[in-house]
Amino acid sequence: MINYKRKVLDNGLTVIVHEDHSTPLATINILYKVGARDESPDKTGFAHLFEHLMFGGSVNIPSYDTPLQLAGGDNNAFTSNDITNYYLTLPSDNIDTGFWLESDRMLSLAFTEESLEVQRSVVIEEFKQRYLNQPYGDVWLLLRPLVYKVHPYKWATIGKEISHIENATLDDVKDFFYRFYAPDNAILVVAGNVKAEEMFNKAQEWFGSISRSAATRVPYPVEPPQTEKRVLTVERDVPFNSLYRAYHSSARTDDEYYAEDLLTDILNQGKSSRMYLSLVKEKKIFSEIHTYVSGSHDKGILVIEGKLLKGKTMEEADKAIDEELQKVINESVTEFELEKVKNKLESRKEFGDMDLGDRALNLASAEWLGDISLVNSTLEKYRNVSAGDIQKRAAQIFREENCSVLYYMSKN
Repeated sequence: MINYKRKVLDNGLTVIVHEDHSTPLATINILYKVGARDESPDKTGFAHLFEHLMFGGSVNIPSYDTPLQLAGGDNNAFTSNDITNYYLTLPSDNIDTGFWLESDRMLSLAFTEESLEVQRSVVIEEFKQRYLNQPYGDVWLLLRPLVYKVHPYKWATIGKEISHIENATLDDVKDFFYRFYAPDNAILVVAGNVKAEEMFNKAQEWFGSISRSAATRVPYPVEPPQTEKRVLTVERDVPFNSLYRAYHSSARTDDEYYAEDLLTDILNQGKSSRMYLSLVKEKKIFSEIHTYVSGSHDKGILVIEGKLLKGKTMEEADKAIDEELQKVINESVTEFELEKVKNKLESRKEFGDMDLGDRALNLASAEWLGDISLVNSTLEKYRNVSAGDIQKRAAQIFREENCSVLYYMSKN
């Protein structure tokens, strides 16, 4: 059970405090409700660009990292299609340094052509190294627009193409910042050796004077149901043929999500799972195979991906996967299988909750999903999933017309 207290400041900033006096440390986690889905189709990659720009100096602090390191702290950040998340950890006695740093860059970045050019170069290089020049790196640049035709999930967090970042102007960057990096679009979590009321007072002191965003959020377009199978075949300079299937599935906020997550675990989690035993160990069609759900805020996808062994064809791979999917549709999973994946999930959560940073992120994520009590009730939702629930979701998801397939072929 994760304890917490919650308060919303007058400017809309949600503040959550988790007290843990068994550690000398404190974590500050700020989740901004902005991701790749908030970008314009002709100006993508901005949320990820800001993950870098936010460390480039703010209006009163030319260097973010230096004062944090002097206070004994460290930091990091990540971007997804839904959110951008920043976090730092430092001795709790130095918590004011964390408040100072985070509030100043929420107030305003130090927008300069020099800073933009430096971070632009970093992002462009990352685009080239991780997505264009790395084997299988462009998979999501190909798969997302195959699966999504309307919703802005159709591009990856890195962006559609390098030119969008190359052509980004200082005015573009300022506009994006002032629309999304504001208190009413953020969730601040303070966790560790702190006292709740004192942290609420500090939040008011450091963040209370920052203005709300003047921007109006517009609803995201709803992806229509897919009515026919989609197939894309590409050839690349990679060692092995790979197959990627994506099925439209539920949103992270839907009740069905929990059954889908357990379904992917039953199919392929560990060396005793169905697909590993059948397709890797027994039939020796794949060298590796994975199944997972995206867990997106809006309707997401369930993915099956695998690398084929030399000499195996895509026809063999498709047939073998279909056989496994039909089994889970036609026959209920066993209580033993279901209990096993539930126990593993519970164990992962228990170990995860031992980390202070993970607890802070989990609190922020639950609040972002619209129900902070999920931080403590999620396990119960998984426990309540029945074998029948899983079979039902398998039948609803694994339909041919709901499937998009990427055949990623080796030139060799």
